[in-house]
Amino acid sequence: MRVVVIGGTGHVGTFLVPRLVNAGHEVIVASRGKREPYLAHEAWKTVRHIEIDRAAEDEAGTFGSRIAMLDADAIIDMICFTPESAQQLIAALKQRLSPPASHLPRLLHCGTMWVHGRPTTVPVTEDMPRHPFGDYGIKKAAIEKLLLEAARRGDARATILHPGHMVGPGWNPVNPAGHFNPDVFRRIARGDVLTLPNEGMETVHHVHADDVAQAFELALTKPEASVGESFHVVSPAPMTLRVYAEAMYAHFGQQPRLEFLPWGEWRHTVTEQEAAATWDHIAHSPHGSIAKARQKLGYAPRYSSLEAVIESISVRDDLATPGRDSAGTRRRSK
Repeated sequence: MRVVVIGGTGHVGTFLVPRLVNAGHEVIVASRGKREPYLAHEAWKTVRHIEIDRAAEDEAGTFGSRIAMLDADAIIDMICFTPESAQQLIAALKQRLSPPASHLPRLLHCGTMWVHGRPTTVPVTEDMPRHPFGDYGIKKAAIEKLLLEAARRGDARATILHPGHMVGPGWNPVNPAGHFNPDVFRRIARGDVLTLPNEGMETVHHVHADDVAQAFELALTKPEASVGESFHVVSPAPMTLRVYAEAMYAHFGQQPRLEFLPWGEWRHTVTEQEAAATWDHIAHSPHGSIAKARQKLGYAPRYSSLEAVIESISVRDDLATPGRDSAGTRRRSK
């Protein structure tokens, strides 16, 4: 099968592309530049690379046709952020390939748990009404609606996978304070006090990039179960900020030293950018069910939320577990 991965050198692509190559697929990666994947792998030597600036091509109205001309059996779109771009791709694929719909290539889209907005019942399932807020969540929900409607009409063979907070080697995880500054982990490692917003009871729901890659591979191989469907792709369970912080103190061999402030006070203790990131995370407070992905796709995440985060930070020398090097192996005493 010829598979085009749009934006294939990012965190998920780092794991997904070798999976596809090892499964015997011909893989084409379409990306804006020649960025190397986050982890080296022999499989990349067989991958064909196409340079394409999506924003510029979208504006010119040529992006969809350029992808369609690659005559792929499947397209995995990791970087679609507007309904207009999605529609352009759908139209180009349909125009190039005549009916019936079974002749159309598979179209797998990377969505987000943000399509749900604020959860009213947890865990959130895929069939719950969408109440997105914020530009990113609103546009991603619109893309999901567009793709599912196209699939019902027979205009696309689309599948949407909704990851949580993706983590992996080379990526700063969402930390226990709800933002991305790695200094939070350093403070925890030293046993310093960490102040959390409110009571630390809001949730974050991480997922390892390789588990997301697993889900894409499963969806690709099971069209009868995945076409016209959306799936959550997260770890088996989220963590509250408080539980997350306590677990990280334990990981670094420290006793938890947590303090709490109401949001209105806490947001002034960090930068404006950090406060905005934290607010986005705690306002969404995601908690997604993976029962549907387990049942229909056989999705079986290898990492818990905590395991995914620990692997992500363990590759950094300044955040490695005390007594272990950046690869996670125990250091010898001198």
